[in-house]
Amino acid sequence: MKIVIESLIEGSKRAKGLVVVIDVLRAFTTAAYILNNNAKKIIPVGSVEDAFSLKKENPEYVLIGERHGIKIDGFDYGNSPAEVKNINFADKTIIQTTSAGTQGVVNAKGATEIILGSFVCLQAIANYIKKINPPLVTLVAMGESGRDKADEDELCARAIKDLLLGNTADFAEIKNHLKDSKSALKFFDISKSEFNEEDFHLAMDFNRFNFVLKVHKQENLLYVTKEM
Repeated sequence: MKIVIESLIEGSKRAKGLVVVIDVLRAFTTAAYILNNNAKKIIPVGSVEDAFSLKKENPEYVLIGERHGIKIDGFDYGNSPAEVKNINFADKTIIQTTSAGTQGVVNAKGATEIILGSFVCLQAIANYIKKINPPLVTLVAMGESGRDKADEDELCARAIKDLLLGNTADFAEIKNHLKDSKSALKFFDISKSEFNEEDFHLAMDFNRFNFVLKVHKQENLLYVTKEM
């Protein structure tokens, strides 16, 4: 198995093989909590316009997402695991658009398979990839808005690679490092109400879930479901 680490939107465009698109803070952590809370599926889209268009065609769908970390006007929820962790999304279809994570998914056109990456599903991701045993795995760390590298996504990519190689990841060290990282500071700044400190801690709840978030394609739409 060849393992390649790429970064940002440009990296997702280059990605081949089984692709793990990683967005720890917060898109795919949020997605994991949503699917754990019984949602039927998540439809990742690149643009706000596409999200509203789908909502217009399917009024029962739930809109979740952000731009610049802020909930989009007219959306039901922002990009916050703390906001959705206690919501029962039973049989709901979710539309999600974010500045980084969903951009990586829609741009990974060279992938043979896509799964979504975060620390809350870390071991499950490694187990799934080992089971599939693809010849090529590309780990794409999406970073800040898909344009600037972010420590949490880069470290998540390295942790997945370590697990695939039979090594261990030091979760305490990762969390301690990330707590003081540029990406995390806003979650501890009380003047930035759009960023919740609890989001950071929920994102650092390593291996909370025992499923992977797998991307499927149906006609022109991508959708995500959980797979054990």
